Amino acid sequence: MSTIDTSITPTPTGAAGRLAAAHSSPQPLTLYGSWFCPFVQRVWMVLHEKNIPHHYVEINPYKKEKHFLEMNPRGLVPTVTIELSDGKKEWLDEMYSDEKKYGGRLLPAGDGEREVFERARCRLWMNHVATRVVPGFYRLLQWTEAAEDGSSKQEKTIEEVRGEFLAAVKAFAREMLESDAGKGGPWFLGERFSLVDVMFAPWAKRLWLIDHYKPGGVGIPGKGERGEDEEVWARWDKWYEAVVERESVKATWSDEDRYIESEVGQATRKGQEFALRTARAAN
Repeated sequence: MSTIDTSITPTPTGAAGRLAAAHSSPQPLTLYGSWFCPFVQRVWMVLHEKNIPHHYVEINPYKKEKHFLEMNPRGLVPTVTIELSDGKKEWLDEMYSDEKKYGGRLLPAGDGEREVFERARCRLWMNHVATRVVPGFYRLLQWTEAAEDGSSKQEKTIEEVRGEFLAAVKAFAREMLESDAGKGGPWFLGERFSLVDVMFAPWAKRLWLIDHYKPGGVGIPGKGERGEDEEVWARWDKWYEAVVERESVKATWSDEDRYIESEVGQATRKGQEFALRTARAAN
C-alpha cells in the first residue's frame, strides 16, 4: 500500500497562486503542473520569461484524473499541450522566437561560430545540472541515518554525499568564473539570462530545504572560509543572489511554508524517495 500522503495543498499559493489565477482561461497552450514540483517551475518560468499566453491547470500527481492520464499515460508533470494548425510540437524557446513579441531567446541564436559554440556550451552545462546537480540535491535531501538493525545501511556518509553535491555546484560556479561571457555576471552567460539559469533555478531556490532538514545543511563555506576557492564561491554568490530574486522565479513560487508541508517535507521525514521517480536527464 502506498504511504504517500495525497492531501497536499491542492493549489498554488502566494505569488504562484496569483499567477495561476491570471492564467486560468483556456489558451492554445496549456501547462498541467503541480505547484511544488521544480520540474514544473522550470517550464512555468520559461512561459513567464517569454510572456507566452498559456492556461495553467493544477494536477495532483498522486491523484491523477482520467482525462490527464489520457493525455499523458505516464502521469508525469509537467505536461504541456498545444494546439497548432500544422500539428507540430517544438521547444518553447524555438517556437516563440519572435523577439519583438516574446523577448530575447533563452539560448544563443544564429549560425556564427561564436553562437554555435555558446549553444553547445549551454547544452553541456544544462546536462551537468540535470545529471549531477539535481540528483545530488535529492541524494543529500533524502540521506538518512542507518536503522539500528542495519536494514537501511547507507553506502556513503552524509559528508560524502554533501561533498559530491558541492563539487557539482562548485564546477558550475567555476565555469561561470572562467568563461569570458560569465565574468561580468550575474548569469551563466554574463548579462544574459538563459535556459542554463532556468535549469538550475528551482533547485537553487530550494536549497533552504536542505538547511532545514539536514545536519550541516548545504555546506557552502562562508566568506573568509573558502581558501583558494574564494573567487569561485563569490561567483556562485553573485549568481545565486540574482536568481532567487529573478521575477520569473518569485512569480512561480508559492508560500514558503507550503514547501515544508509538501511531498518534499513528507518524503524527507519518512525517509521515502522523493522525485527520483521523476528526476530525469531530459530537459
